[in-house]
Amino acid sequence: MSFTLPLFIFDGMKTQFENWNLIPYADAWHRQTEYFDHLVHAKQAGESYINRIIMCQHPHVYTLGRSGKAANMLLSDEQLQRIGATLFHIDRGGDITYHGPGQLVCYPILNLEEFHLGLKEYVHLLEEAVIRVCASYGITAGRLAGATGVWLDGETSRARKICAIGVRSSHFVTMHGLAFNVNTDLRYFSYINPCGFVDKGVTSLEKELGREADFEEVQTRLLREIETLL
Repeated sequence: MSFTLPLFIFDGMKTQFENWNLIPYADAWHRQTEYFDHLVHAKQAGESYINRIIMCQHPHVYTLGRSGKAANMLLSDEQLQRIGATLFHIDRGGDITYHGPGQLVCYPILNLEEFHLGLKEYVHLLEEAVIRVCASYGITAGRLAGATGVWLDGETSRARKICAIGVRSSHFVTMHGLAFNVNTDLRYFSYINPCGFVDKGVTSLEKELGREADFEEVQTRLLREIETLL
């Protein structure tokens, strides 16, 4: 069951948080697109609208972005069925990534102009929010030159990604967002070249902490950091 919290205000701008919990990827994509199209239309027409920050989890699914290479999916359709996963070709930037239970997915649908942000600044903001959440658990995370997302030991041979980021923007309105590995089953990354990389690993909060993380607590911390940075 999903739920919506009351509107909160960022510098006078109405923004609503929605928790969709565990939702099939196709359903979330459809709902996202409806919100995105409405915001773009309202912005162009000078009508009122609401910015949204959506968080959820998905059943096992792989998504391939516009610039992605099909060869980075290492399984056939039959093999995908065997592991209970599906594959979607979608309209965000980036290559292939995995979503599944225990992974915190965040879909901000925002008018960036209202927040005085360019697209690069916005991606930097999402990265920074996850970096700060990791720091709150005593984990040092950062960026890797030429590779969007959040990494641990990024400039070493032990580089591993804890959060993937891929966004779509039109008329400075965003959709898609970030996928933060909290208690994710990392075995599902072994069936792809994550984000097109063949020489780097993936990790999760659970793996780095050596224990399962409190998912709702992580979600609350991420929302708070995004609120602070916007």
